[in-house]
Formats: sequence, C-alpha cells, structure tokens
Amino acid sequence: MELNLQKPLAFFDIEATGLNVAKDRIIEINIYKVNPNGTEESKTWVVNPEYPISEEASKIHGFTVEDLKDKPTFKQVAKDIDRFLQNCDLAGYNAIRYDIPMLVEEFLRADVDFDVANRRLIDVQNIFMKMEQRTLSAAYKFYLDKELDNAHSAEADTKATYEILKAQLDRYREVEFKDRDGNISKPVQNDMNKLQAFSSHHRNADLMGQIIYNDKNEEVINFGKYRGRTVEDVFKSDPGYYGWIMKSDFPLYTKKLLTKIKLRMK
Repeated sequence: MELNLQKPLAFFDIEATGLNVAKDRIIEINIYKVNPNGTEESKTWVVNPEYPISEEASKIHGFTVEDLKDKPTFKQVAKDIDRFLQNCDLAGYNAIRYDIPMLVEEFLRADVDFDVANRRLIDVQNIFMKMEQRTLSAAYKFYLDKELDNAHSAEADTKATYEILKAQLDRYREVEFKDRDGNISKPVQNDMNKLQAFSSHHRNADLMGQIIYNDKNEEVINFGKYRGRTVEDVFKSDPGYYGWIMKSDFPLYTKKLLTKIKLRMK
C-alpha cells in the first residue's frame, strides 16, 4: 500500500556515540524522504561527533574516532539537514524515544530552532510492538519474508522501516485492536494523524516522555518522586525543583519546556 500523504514523510535513522540523548552525539544520519507525489529522496551525513564513542556503540555501527576525525561536525551540516527536513513529518523505528530527541538535542546545540510541534511523529516500532512485539530485523522478516542485510547501516535501516510501514498498512487495515480501557478500534490506517496517535504511548509534552499531558491538557511529571503531579503544582510546592532540573543531566528540550512553563506561571 502506498502512503496517503499530505506533506513529505521523512524516515530517518541515527547512529551515535551512545544512548544518552542528553550527552551522546550523532555520528551518522540517513533521511529517506517520501513526497506526496510519490517521489523519494535519500541523503546521508557522517559527522565528527567531537565526543568519545562508547565501545558498545562502536561494535554495533563500526565507526571509530579515527574514521571520523576529518568529517564535518554536526553544527557545520545542521542547516543542510534542517532544509532537507523542511515541512516534513517524521517517521522512524524507536524514533519517538530516541532518534527524534537525539536529533533535536543536536539542533539545539547547533543553534538551529527545529520545531517538532507542527509535525506528525510516527514510530513504526511502537506500531509493530503493539501488534507483534519484535525487533527491526524480525519485523522485516515477519512482514516482508526477507532477511535484512546490512542491519545497523543507517540507510539500510531507514529503507527497511519504510517498507515495513507499508506492509503494516496492508496487514492491519481491517484488524481490530483493544486498548487498556477495553476500547476496540482499527487504528492502523493510511492516515498520518491516526498513525501518530497509535505510535505514541503517551501524549508527550517533551520529546522523551518525562513530561506528558493529562486529560485536562496539563503538563505532568512522568518520573521520580513527583510522578503524576502537574508541573505547575510541583513548582509551587517545591520552588527549588526547577533549579535542580536546570543543573541536572536532562535534555535541553525538556529544560526549554520547563522554562516556558515557569515563565508562563509568572
């Protein structure tokens, strides 16, 4: 099934120095853009992270510091990536929890104001895990009955993710899903708004899901001792909490959101 698009949908995959969104850096990013007219474009950037590569990460993607020493930094290519993603919705595998927050952190460090507020965010992994609960290579085998060659190559992974999403639309178009509240629907439809809704576990206010929205559209803490309480309530009862967040190892986007709420309260 071909995608029903009103705007370009950019599938992307990141290889990085590690898994810590706040600290680690991008090494490679491939973007596979599908346009509403059916044309497709693919671009890859390999960058010098100027940051140590963990041994575990290097074993997965194969990059070393020596391989990257003469590559441009992310800041040097950030505007090119931003232009390529202009007016695009975003899709990927584990993108909502990892790739999108990582990309936004890099953009913020490069002083590029990359806004995700008006973009649909579609996570193929979340659709897959809710419907089948397996990994990317297994998903490729399951949906397409093919082996995924060159796994952990950014371009191979993004193209595979694109192919899996199309296969999911064919497989689950008439399949019912029961949520935790017992509501039954057919959520996997060729509609980017519906796919975004089904891709997400929560209605995230930030990108990592540390701040989420409740039924009243209020920002709520989703971690630690204040889990379940609204941000405004916590800021009123514990004035030092905001300062602790700002000094701690939280993503820049989360800090930016909490600062916005702090200013709004004044």
